[in-house]
Amino acid sequence: MRTSRRAIVAFVLGASALVAPALAFDGAPVNQKDTTIPVVTTLPGASGAVRSKVPPATQETSLSALQYAAEGGHPIAQWKLGRMYANGDGVAQDDMRAFEYFSRIANAHAEDSPSAPQAQVVANAFVALGRYYLSGIPNSKIKADPDRAREMFSYAASYFGNADAQYDLARLYLKTPDASREDFRYGARWLGLAAQKGQHEAQALLGQMLFNGDRLPRQAARGLMWLTLARDSAGSDETWIKESYNRAFAKASDDDRAMCLQMLEQWVQGRRE
Repeated sequence: MRTSRRAIVAFVLGASALVAPALAFDGAPVNQKDTTIPVVTTLPGASGAVRSKVPPATQETSLSALQYAAEGGHPIAQWKLGRMYANGDGVAQDDMRAFEYFSRIANAHAEDSPSAPQAQVVANAFVALGRYYLSGIPNSKIKADPDRAREMFSYAASYFGNADAQYDLARLYLKTPDASREDFRYGARWLGLAAQKGQHEAQALLGQMLFNGDRLPRQAARGLMWLTLARDSAGSDETWIKESYNRAFAKASDDDRAMCLQMLEQWVQGRRE
């Protein structure tokens, strides 16, 4: 989630990218999805993956090697197999098999040092398990269990400092408009931490909230800054981010846009230092 001057260029060119409906934005939600927090369904680190065409014989050899390493307890092999089964990439899609591989990683490596080489894989396994617990796995023993999901996200967010976990944890705290003040405070804190680390979905949600003054004091320029950064990193299927940016840019004043550009320059400079 590296950010460069592309974010500033995207902001400067943003006016030409606006779609017609965004010009009518008046601060009220345009449709129901504007009032909800988007649900994360992809595995951490899986966005934008490109599947290469590999000959079947080579695929079988690679799969066998991964399975051998996974059975030997290699966490990276277990993670790769878990993702393959979760996405149906080179194997028949099987969420329970994926869940089992992620569980092996979490059970064996939960207390590994956050600075260990495999720490990111371990944290991602906790995130993947949490997302499975959010919705459950149909026709299996894994039922929807938001409390268990929260435990998975909380551990990866606090112990490993994982940005995806911090975003998912924030969503759980912020998901209801009538969340308690304490829950909202926790949610906003985790959201801010994830955004600072470059998690683009967190940047988009934080930008929405700041620009619209949604349960946070309105800071239009800062909100537009976060939305611009998120737009620069969003995948082609993340239309909610691009639409949020377009609506905010259309409503922003000239002063908001100028201040946003200064903030973007400071952000890029800060990331380089």
